[in-house]
Amino acid sequence: MGRIIRSVEISDAQAIREIYAPFVSESATSFEVDPPDARAMERRIQEQRERYPWLVYEIGGEVLGYAYASPHRAARKAYQWCVEVSVYIHAQARRRGVGRALYASLFELLCRQGYVNAYAGITLPNPASLRLHESLGFAPIGVYPKIGFKFGKWHDVAWLQLRLQEASVPVPEPQPVSGFFEDPSVRSLLQENALRVV
Repeated sequence: MGRIIRSVEISDAQAIREIYAPFVSESATSFEVDPPDARAMERRIQEQRERYPWLVYEIGGEVLGYAYASPHRAARKAYQWCVEVSVYIHAQARRRGVGRALYASLFELLCRQGYVNAYAGITLPNPASLRLHESLGFAPIGVYPKIGFKFGKWHDVAWLQLRLQEASVPVPEPQPVSGFFEDPSVRSLLQENALRVV
């Protein structure tokens, strides 16, 4: 069965929605209360994928995980070199390296675009997610105590930071990701990372 990491397509919206929905309806991992439908997921993909990487991991034609970057405090221009990152894996594909492979690909693309900092917010407790992020070089920078109310109780969120690269001064503006996927070195990188999944 072929294993690939590739850029998201609009047609992936339903598969992505099915992966994401349990994180909304069954846990406080996401602070959304109602899972988005496929149309809402299509809009999210469409609005973001030209500027920020959205990647999917696929095996035998089935999408089993996805990772993406989004703006960090988009209304403030001085934050433009910073992104927030997320990864979601289908229950049947966890603990096989899918998240690590997706993130490795995502971070390389973000570096090539010119981003400098990546941030991840993790609802506590979530030791598996903390271990994954810290193993990839994220450092804890703080906890927002009792910031989200869901399922009848308050939840803390830990924030972690990954310095993607040291930037020169002045810093060129980050480039859109849309043209990167035609680069043979990017295609090779994605394939190498996909093949590391066990």
